[in-house]
Amino acid sequence: MFNDKESFKSAFLNKLETMHGKSIDETTDMDKYLTLGTMIREYVTRNWIATNNRYKTDGQKQAYYFSMEFLLGRLLVNNLINLNFFAICHQGLKELGVSIKKLEIQEPDAGLGNGGLGRLAACFLDSLSSLSLPGHGCGIRYKYGLFEQKIVEGYQVELPEYWLRDGNVWEIRKADRAVEVRFGGHVRLEEQGGKLVVHHENFESVIAVPYDLPVIGYGNKTVNTLRLWSAEGAFQDNDIVALGYDNQQKFLEYKYSVESISQFLYPDDTNYEGRMLRLKQEYFLVSAGIQSIIRWYKRRNYPLSDFHRKNAFHINDTHPALAVPELMRILMDEEGMGWDEAFEITCRTVSYTNHTTMVEALETWPVDLFQALLPRIYLIVEELNRRFCRQLEELYPGDGERIRKMAIIADGRVKMSHLAIVGSHSVNGVAAIHTKILQKREMKNFYDLYPHKFNNKTNGITHRRWLLKANPRLAELISETIGPSWIRHPARLVGLRPYAGESSFQEKFYKIKQQNKLELASYIKEKCNITVNTDSIFDVHVKRIHAYKRQILNLFHIIDLYNRLKDTPDLDIYPRTFIFGGKAAPGYYLAKRIIKLINTVAAVINADKAINDRIKVVFLDNYRVSLAERIIPAADLSEQISTASKEASGTGNMKFMMNGAVTIGTLDGANIEILEEVGYDNMFIFGLSPSEVLSYYSYGGYNSAAILQSDPRVQRITEQIQSGFYVAGQGEFNTILESLIQYNDEFFVLKDFHSYVYVQERVGETFRDRNKWLEMSILNAAHSGKFSSDRTISQYASQIWGLKPTVIR
Repeated sequence: MFNDKESFKSAFLNKLETMHGKSIDETTDMDKYLTLGTMIREYVTRNWIATNNRYKTDGQKQAYYFSMEFLLGRLLVNNLINLNFFAICHQGLKELGVSIKKLEIQEPDAGLGNGGLGRLAACFLDSLSSLSLPGHGCGIRYKYGLFEQKIVEGYQVELPEYWLRDGNVWEIRKADRAVEVRFGGHVRLEEQGGKLVVHHENFESVIAVPYDLPVIGYGNKTVNTLRLWSAEGAFQDNDIVALGYDNQQKFLEYKYSVESISQFLYPDDTNYEGRMLRLKQEYFLVSAGIQSIIRWYKRRNYPLSDFHRKNAFHINDTHPALAVPELMRILMDEEGMGWDEAFEITCRTVSYTNHTTMVEALETWPVDLFQALLPRIYLIVEELNRRFCRQLEELYPGDGERIRKMAIIADGRVKMSHLAIVGSHSVNGVAAIHTKILQKREMKNFYDLYPHKFNNKTNGITHRRWLLKANPRLAELISETIGPSWIRHPARLVGLRPYAGESSFQEKFYKIKQQNKLELASYIKEKCNITVNTDSIFDVHVKRIHAYKRQILNLFHIIDLYNRLKDTPDLDIYPRTFIFGGKAAPGYYLAKRIIKLINTVAAVINADKAINDRIKVVFLDNYRVSLAERIIPAADLSEQISTASKEASGTGNMKFMMNGAVTIGTLDGANIEILEEVGYDNMFIFGLSPSEVLSYYSYGGYNSAAILQSDPRVQRITEQIQSGFYVAGQGEFNTILESLIQYNDEFFVLKDFHSYVYVQERVGETFRDRNKWLEMSILNAAHSGKFSSDRTISQYASQIWGLKPTVIR
């Protein structure tokens, strides 16, 4: 793109003028951002083409990662870092009077994901390219994302996320690669020449148009692809002219129906139309992606009998599980294969990651909806189920209950996790404890049947995004101290261990943390008009709002602490700033009430001058990647307090750890593996163990009402919430209290309350010893290299997908 600062400045000015027809003084920051982004995309296009050509000529196996979410964040600075152009651009723009930070904030966070599932997918794509592995992403180009969250009078309000308002500088529309996806209608089977011929008739046709984004590897020339599909009508707008009035109405209804497929991530599924739209999205994703891959494969003139030797399809949770019957449909209906051969190729091509131990969170679909929307796919799933159940009957004669529990179709529903397990060659969990629970409890029957399929791949995060980009001052200190090789080999972060207790290094580490806290405090003041003490403990709980993630436990501790301060004004506590963030699903009433309660409690505490600002509570709205990059480097304490056994892995715990935050958490998900790395002396562990939780679920014995009756602190908190003490109307939070008492506290908030409060007191005491806390922080960062997604992806590539690095020259 350029060799030095001067050549960059010349190229930038030239591109700016030719793109916008204005001099630099007349252009907006958005103009400048679009110019720089276009320069980067045009530069990497050569390597992008070279990467694809190399994959073609070498004929190496490629992996395709199917996911409903890819939570990319902003790409401008990340791409410059991976290209090793950041320093040149930063300095060159500065000399032109342009702030690269101002350009960066012009880029909206891509509205392609919501939580850990999507961020994991984005980290995996970064690692694939950075490790020179031939792997790509396949997703949906959501026009409005999930939603933009606003907090109005304490309530979550959902607005469309207009992230594409100014276009997407990174994408290239490839209309010539569009494919047709069919919904509804009916299927007619006919025998011709001894073969079954399938006729799909009276279907609704949807055109899937791909938009490709380059995925740039760090320090190499590999540029893989994230292909996002957009739904468009099979008719053009001008076709309406030829239609009469009645047909015009039908045309507009059809157009809206089609375009809705790629408008919103996770449409509200509390009604029939929303559930149908979700199923449409899932089939749209896999059908478009698989058709495109097979078309590319056939152009290489490879035999379809070798398809699994050249392609790996990975389904990220159950949303893309329809990849199994869709691949079989194409192989049988369009390519003339028999059932047995198609099924074998499909199983050897597809692999599946499970992301939950919660059976109620595993997707199922009503048979009537599934059959009406996807008639041919249903026939394939039905036959899969028939053959699978016949196999089970031979293995477990007379055990009808086991067969019912394992069937793909049972009790009037299609079970997507069962479909994914039966139709794949690998099923992996995402943390050691998660995989163990799958094998021994939630999916025990399948593990007994297919022990060779089950394996663990503990999640990871890309350290390039979450340390090198998000915390550049700390990254620079690390490189000065142990050298820059950790950027390519993150396990070498362990080289920081000898410096954990060294006073001079601690002082540098402390100054960086304080600067990060100062910047976050400034942001909080700007956005929330709340002044926070940067010398206080920044206690951070940012993640999707859900009962099992237990934001309510954190809040109970805050209310209890506030009550103690009111009762004993001279109580000696270390000042705290409690920072929350996260979205609640639009149809999840309980989670939305938790957000309201957090903001209601915050309003009371923050306004109370009597406590001398010793506690502040902040809820930062519209939590997203770019906001996480502000919050995580500033955190002192990382709240990872989900009910033990419920969080499959978590990746937020890894991001905080990598930036030197100390974890307070349960023995859940990857917390356990973090504990194995840093030890009890460098984490704060509390609460029930996974085995204790699972024992309560299996055998009972827990009574939350008994805890309420015996614990005056819990009684006081619940009475305050119920009575309207915290500003809101009386009874507004009854749903929360009912979940804890009438419904016996499914996630053991009250059971873990005392343990949590006790450990929080230890946090405050430990933080007073600055040297001790800094040593803990540094040791956490030193041991975070194990949790790089480079390690995770290397394991997927070698142990599941069979990929080999392909170096692009």
